[in-house]
Amino acid sequence: MSTRDDLCTEDEIKTLVYSFYDRIRVDEVLGPIFNGHIKDWNMHLDRMVRFWSSLMRGTGTYHGTPMPVHVALPDLSAELFQRWLTLFHDTVQELPNRPFAERAEQFAHRIARSLWFGYQFHNYPDRSPTEVFSG
Repeated sequence: MSTRDDLCTEDEIKTLVYSFYDRIRVDEVLGPIFNGHIKDWNMHLDRMVRFWSSLMRGTGTYHGTPMPVHVALPDLSAELFQRWLTLFHDTVQELPNRPFAERAEQFAHRIARSLWFGYQFHNYPDRSPTEVFSG
């Protein structure tokens, strides 16, 4: 049985993060949103490597609270989170380490759902929240 320590390497985390955000930055829908809010891509990528390393490898190198940043963004929608997940899926499909890819995709779905629920609760407290994927 594998543990988080041997699920993937730090280099595999970097490959995932950099490949994913390469897709995000040029995406016709998400690119303008991310490029408009991220002023220092090197710092953001480093933060995301630490975030995913903490999730996937248990390194504990990420210290932050992503929810407040995301709930403050204007005009988010389930469709934007769906697109984010599609780009993430496309990225992990190219990873040769399949257990790592599958686990990362599971985390991505949980993250998208959590951020979307948090966004709705914060911005529309009188509405019932909707799922990222309905049905």
